[in-house]
Amino acid sequence: MAKRITKVTTKTGDDGTTGMADGSRLSKSSELISAIGEIDELNSWIGLLASSSNLRKEKVLLRKIQNDLFDIGGCLAMRSKNGLQEGKIEWLEEKVNELNRELPSLDNFILPGGHKDSSKTQIIRAVCRRSERALVLASKTETININCVIYINRLSDFLFVLARKINIDSGEEEILWKQT
Repeated sequence: MAKRITKVTTKTGDDGTTGMADGSRLSKSSELISAIGEIDELNSWIGLLASSSNLRKEKVLLRKIQNDLFDIGGCLAMRSKNGLQEGKIEWLEEKVNELNRELPSLDNFILPGGHKDSSKTQIIRAVCRRSERALVLASKTETININCVIYINRLSDFLFVLARKINIDSGEEEILWKQT
Protein backbone atom coordinates (compact mmCIF):
# COMPACT_ATOMS: atom_id res chain seq x y z
CA MET A 1 0.00 0.00 0.00
CA ALA A 2 1.33 3.42 -0.93
CA LYS A 3 1.92 5.93 1.81
CA ARG A 4 -0.87 8.51 1.91
CA ILE A 5 0.50 10.82 4.58
CA THR A 6 4.16 11.52 4.03
CA LYS A 7 4.46 14.86 5.76
CA VAL A 8 2.54 16.00 8.85
CA THR A 9 3.91 19.52 9.33
CA THR A 10 3.26 21.49 6.15
CA LYS A 11 3.08 25.06 7.52
CA THR A 12 0.37 25.80 4.94
CA GLY A 13 -2.17 26.38 7.71
CA ASP A 14 -0.16 29.05 9.44
CA ASP A 15 -2.26 31.73 7.73
CA GLY A 16 -5.50 30.49 9.36
CA THR A 17 -6.65 28.39 6.40
CA THR A 18 -6.77 24.67 5.90
CA GLY A 19 -6.57 22.56 2.77
CA MET A 20 -9.61 20.61 1.70
CA ALA A 21 -9.39 17.24 0.00
CA ASP A 22 -10.74 18.81 -3.21
CA GLY A 23 -7.72 21.15 -3.33
CA SER A 24 -9.50 24.29 -2.13
CA ARG A 25 -8.61 26.19 1.03
CA LEU A 26 -11.01 27.37 3.72
CA SER A 27 -10.73 29.50 6.80
CA LYS A 28 -10.26 27.38 9.90
CA SER A 29 -13.20 29.30 11.36
CA SER A 30 -15.62 28.24 8.60
CA GLU A 31 -18.75 26.31 9.53
CA LEU A 32 -17.68 23.39 7.36
CA ILE A 33 -14.31 23.10 9.11
CA SER A 34 -16.11 23.34 12.44
CA ALA A 35 -18.40 20.46 11.43
CA ILE A 36 -15.42 18.37 10.31
CA GLY A 37 -13.75 19.09 13.66
CA GLU A 38 -16.87 18.05 15.57
CA ILE A 39 -16.99 14.75 13.67
CA ASP A 40 -13.27 14.24 14.43
CA GLU A 41 -13.85 14.86 18.15
CA LEU A 42 -16.81 12.48 18.12
CA ASN A 43 -14.66 9.82 16.47
CA SER A 44 -11.95 10.31 19.08
CA TRP A 45 -14.40 9.93 21.98
CA ILE A 46 -15.76 6.73 20.42
CA GLY A 47 -12.18 5.48 20.15
CA LEU A 48 -11.77 6.10 23.88
CA LEU A 49 -14.95 4.19 24.62
CA ALA A 50 -13.87 1.32 22.36
CA SER A 51 -10.67 1.00 24.41
CA SER A 52 -12.65 0.03 27.52
CA SER A 53 -11.92 -3.55 28.55
CA ASN A 54 -15.57 -3.85 29.66
CA LEU A 55 -16.85 -3.39 26.11
CA ARG A 56 -15.23 -6.27 24.25
CA LYS A 57 -18.49 -7.23 22.50
CA GLU A 58 -19.24 -3.66 21.49
CA LYS A 59 -15.73 -2.91 20.21
CA VAL A 60 -16.47 -4.29 16.73
CA LEU A 61 -19.57 -2.08 16.45
CA LEU A 62 -17.70 0.97 17.69
CA ARG A 63 -14.82 0.42 15.24
CA LYS A 64 -17.28 0.19 12.34
CA ILE A 65 -18.90 3.42 13.50
CA GLN A 66 -15.46 5.05 13.64
CA ASN A 67 -14.85 4.04 10.03
CA ASP A 68 -18.26 5.42 9.03
CA LEU A 69 -17.43 8.70 10.77
CA PHE A 70 -14.16 8.83 8.84
CA ASP A 71 -16.19 8.36 5.65
CA ILE A 72 -18.43 11.27 6.68
CA GLY A 73 -15.37 13.42 7.32
CA GLY A 74 -14.08 12.46 3.87
CA CYS A 75 -17.40 13.42 2.25
CA LEU A 76 -17.21 16.78 3.98
CA ALA A 77 -13.54 17.35 3.12
CA MET A 78 -14.19 16.47 -0.51
CA ARG A 79 -17.34 18.63 -0.52
CA SER A 80 -18.90 15.63 -2.18
CA LYS A 81 -22.55 15.60 -3.15
CA ASN A 82 -22.28 11.82 -3.03
CA GLY A 83 -22.64 11.07 0.62
CA LEU A 84 -22.78 8.15 2.89
CA GLN A 85 -24.47 5.04 1.54
CA GLU A 86 -27.99 4.48 2.85
CA GLY A 87 -26.99 0.95 3.83
CA LYS A 88 -24.81 2.38 6.59
CA ILE A 89 -27.82 4.21 8.05
CA GLU A 90 -29.92 1.04 7.80
CA TRP A 91 -27.18 -0.96 9.55
CA LEU A 92 -27.08 1.56 12.39
CA GLU A 93 -30.88 1.53 12.71
CA GLU A 94 -30.76 -2.27 12.96
CA LYS A 95 -28.19 -2.03 15.76
CA VAL A 96 -30.34 0.53 17.62
CA ASN A 97 -33.35 -1.77 17.35
CA GLU A 98 -31.35 -4.86 18.41
CA LEU A 99 -29.99 -3.12 21.50
CA ASN A 100 -33.31 -1.54 22.37
CA ARG A 101 -35.15 -4.90 22.26
CA GLU A 102 -32.94 -6.03 25.16
CA LEU A 103 -33.88 -3.06 27.33
CA PRO A 104 -36.87 -2.43 29.56
CA SER A 105 -39.27 0.21 28.30
CA LEU A 106 -38.88 3.72 29.64
CA ASP A 107 -41.69 5.45 31.47
CA ASN A 108 -39.62 8.48 32.36
CA PHE A 109 -36.49 10.36 31.31
CA ILE A 110 -33.24 9.04 32.72
CA LEU A 111 -30.25 10.99 33.94
CA PRO A 112 -26.80 10.28 32.54
CA GLY A 113 -24.78 8.32 35.06
CA GLY A 114 -24.34 4.88 36.53
CA HIS A 115 -21.44 2.81 35.24
CA LYS A 116 -18.41 4.81 34.14
CA ASP A 117 -18.64 3.51 30.56
CA SER A 118 -22.33 4.40 30.43
CA SER A 119 -21.50 7.91 31.61
CA LYS A 120 -18.79 8.20 28.92
CA THR A 121 -21.32 7.03 26.35
CA GLN A 122 -23.77 9.73 27.42
CA ILE A 123 -21.02 12.36 27.03
CA ILE A 124 -20.30 10.97 23.57
CA ARG A 125 -24.03 11.19 22.78
CA ALA A 126 -23.97 14.89 23.71
CA VAL A 127 -20.90 15.41 21.47
CA CYS A 128 -22.77 13.56 18.71
CA ARG A 129 -25.74 15.90 19.04
CA ARG A 130 -23.37 18.89 18.87
CA SER A 131 -21.83 17.38 15.74
CA GLU A 132 -25.27 17.10 14.20
CA ARG A 133 -26.01 20.77 14.96
CA ALA A 134 -22.68 21.74 13.36
CA LEU A 135 -23.54 19.73 10.23
CA VAL A 136 -26.95 21.36 9.96
CA LEU A 137 -25.40 24.81 10.39
CA ALA A 138 -22.75 24.07 7.76
CA SER A 139 -25.47 22.88 5.39
CA LYS A 140 -26.79 26.46 5.25
CA THR A 141 -23.72 27.49 3.24
CA GLU A 142 -22.33 24.18 1.92
CA THR A 143 -23.85 21.24 0.11
CA ILE A 144 -23.87 18.43 2.64
CA ASN A 145 -25.36 15.09 1.75
CA ILE A 146 -28.40 14.50 3.95
CA ASN A 147 -27.29 10.93 4.67
CA CYS A 148 -24.39 12.31 6.69
CA VAL A 149 -26.82 14.25 8.90
CA ILE A 150 -29.21 11.29 9.17
CA TYR A 151 -26.37 8.95 10.18
CA ILE A 152 -25.26 11.29 12.97
CA ASN A 153 -28.86 11.58 14.15
CA ARG A 154 -29.18 7.78 14.30
CA LEU A 155 -25.82 7.56 16.02
CA SER A 156 -27.11 9.64 18.92
CA ASP A 157 -29.99 7.13 19.25
CA PHE A 158 -27.49 4.26 19.19
CA LEU A 159 -25.38 5.89 21.88
CA PHE A 160 -28.42 6.45 24.09
CA VAL A 161 -29.48 2.80 23.97
CA LEU A 162 -25.87 1.65 24.33
CA ALA A 163 -25.50 3.74 27.51
CA ARG A 164 -28.64 2.12 28.89
CA LYS A 165 -27.43 -1.37 27.93
CA ILE A 166 -24.06 -0.79 29.59
CA ASN A 167 -25.78 0.18 32.84
CA ILE A 168 -28.11 -2.81 32.75
CA ASP A 169 -25.35 -5.26 31.80
CA SER A 170 -23.19 -3.99 34.66
CA GLY A 171 -26.02 -4.16 37.21
CA GLU A 172 -26.35 -0.40 37.59
CA GLU A 173 -29.81 1.02 38.09
CA GLU A 174 -30.92 3.70 35.71
CA ILE A 175 -31.32 7.03 37.46
CA LEU A 176 -34.77 8.39 36.76
CA TRP A 177 -35.33 12.11 36.37
CA LYS A 178 -37.39 13.52 39.21
CA GLN A 179 -39.04 16.81 38.42
CA THR A 180 -38.49 19.26 41.26
